[in-house]
Amino acid sequence: MSAAPTIDRPAGPAAIGEATSLPALLLARADAAPTDVAMRRSRSCIWSEITWAEYAEHVARVGLGLLALGVGPGDHVAVHSDNRPEWLYADLGAQGIGAVTVGVYPTSPPAEVEYLLGHSEAVVLFAEDEEQLDKALEVRERLPLLRHIVVFDTALIGAHLDDPQIMSFAELEAIGGREDPAGYRERVAALDPADVAIVVYTSGTTGPPKGAMLTHRNLLAAAETLNVLNEAGERDEILSYLPLCHIAERLLSLVNALWFGVVVNFGQGSDTFASDLREVQPTAFLGVPRVWEKMMAAVEIGIADATWLKRHVYAFWMRQGARLAPRRMRSAMRPHHWAWYFLGWLMLYRPVRDKLGLRRVRIAISGAAPISPSVLEFFWALGVPIREAYSQTENTAVATYTPAGDVRIGKVGIPLPGTEIRIAPDGEILTRSATTFAGYFKNPEATAAALDPDGWLHTGDIGELDEDGYLRITDRKKDIIITAGGKNIAPSVIENRLKVSPFVREAIVIGDGRKHLTALVGIEQDTVGDWATRRFLPYTTYEDLAAKAEVRTLIAEWVEHVNRELAQVEQIKDFRILPRLLDHEEGQLTATQKVKRRAISDEFGDLIEEMYR
Repeated sequence: MSAAPTIDRPAGPAAIGEATSLPALLLARADAAPTDVAMRRSRSCIWSEITWAEYAEHVARVGLGLLALGVGPGDHVAVHSDNRPEWLYADLGAQGIGAVTVGVYPTSPPAEVEYLLGHSEAVVLFAEDEEQLDKALEVRERLPLLRHIVVFDTALIGAHLDDPQIMSFAELEAIGGREDPAGYRERVAALDPADVAIVVYTSGTTGPPKGAMLTHRNLLAAAETLNVLNEAGERDEILSYLPLCHIAERLLSLVNALWFGVVVNFGQGSDTFASDLREVQPTAFLGVPRVWEKMMAAVEIGIADATWLKRHVYAFWMRQGARLAPRRMRSAMRPHHWAWYFLGWLMLYRPVRDKLGLRRVRIAISGAAPISPSVLEFFWALGVPIREAYSQTENTAVATYTPAGDVRIGKVGIPLPGTEIRIAPDGEILTRSATTFAGYFKNPEATAAALDPDGWLHTGDIGELDEDGYLRITDRKKDIIITAGGKNIAPSVIENRLKVSPFVREAIVIGDGRKHLTALVGIEQDTVGDWATRRFLPYTTYEDLAAKAEVRTLIAEWVEHVNRELAQVEQIKDFRILPRLLDHEEGQLTATQKVKRRAISDEFGDLIEEMYR
């Protein structure tokens, strides 16, 4: 078992250190620094600022408005929107009056919206715009508990505002603005830290999503834990881009931002992510592996199209960066190393990082899924100090983190302060801390399976601890492949190696109960399309491109390359290119873009059987 030091109460403003809920933390921030910038938002490429006082005022109006609508302690309020300040106003406004916030992924189709709103027993829904409102209206007849729908952006909803169940966000704020703000503060002060604050629905890779209940105490414990690391502060800025209904983004844009005073930037949406990142140039950035992989692919494709001189400059300084990386991982750089790195910064690292939006990043994190070591090594060579972390929704995104001075590629760090980790006899990772969730909403059987009587959370992941307490993740317990020959194989390790290629978007390894492994591969349309165009290979659609013999040869060469790095039992003996893109709405992916293996096996069963004939 590995455990980290216990947590001391933080220094700093007493009101912030003594807050027992996120709404109380916001009020403390607003009282201590009312005119400081809390957020920025981009509209039509123009950035505007929101102060802590303005933030707190919006939240209080929302909370009081919800009270006027009849929402009370314990009621569930859902938010179905892309990231924007109003998301956080709704979240904290509901929490502040004792209600419980439930996030719904913006990409969720109507059937999933119906399930989440129905299962969570939501009485109010905050919908972003016409698109999300239409989804709710399609299913509301089957949601008897849903009383009100509040719409953030009413530009295109027209006559819907005549519906007595629907109102604008501005109207809700106006209702709350007529109430005494002291009443909201009294409600916040009366919150019980043990009460549930939010319900976060898990991905649902093997069945319906489960609602993990996180208390006010869980959320504050997460903030206190990260405070001990002493890495973030008021000088830091982030771009809020991962879905706010995911616990990782909630931790960054809400919990950390409130505790540390980090400035949260909201861009114009997922379509403008790359340009928003370049404009903001955040100092702290969390990327899931897919984000880091796409950035790496963008650089590699750009260099492939560059001049001879640029390609050679790139190759030379990437080699130098790779040589310096081990020293940077150990904090063992000497003055002459920094001088050489600075020259590389001028020649390559700064322009590339500037184009990616990572020029100012000093805290870079990869989490939420395993990442290939080669991707980490690429970014370390560029000077981006990515450190891996490991956590789950059920422990409020707090478990392990890689120390700045002892980075070990392939391992996800050591237990965070106050967190205990041990490995069960079957290899499953167990965690225990003050951030462990209160259970699954309306699912005592799943709760009992996840939480044992001693408070250990059974994560469902397989891993091992080394002698220094560093954790290595093998795979999800349920995803381990056992071949016909009895060999246990972790498919994610192979899949991550395959996805290092800029041409591979998805890789699903098959082989449970089979004599050897095969794979279904989804190509990256943009990069493969660029490759095809440069070779004057005409195509029209993804399906057309995926069917090209030349594309199969391209992928086959990459599979052969990966096979050379694998043990014989792990090698891919055959593969098929998926004939279409996997999609959340079609049920092949979860809202967090994780592959639903069972759905893939059912839908592409013919392709799979073809590989074993």
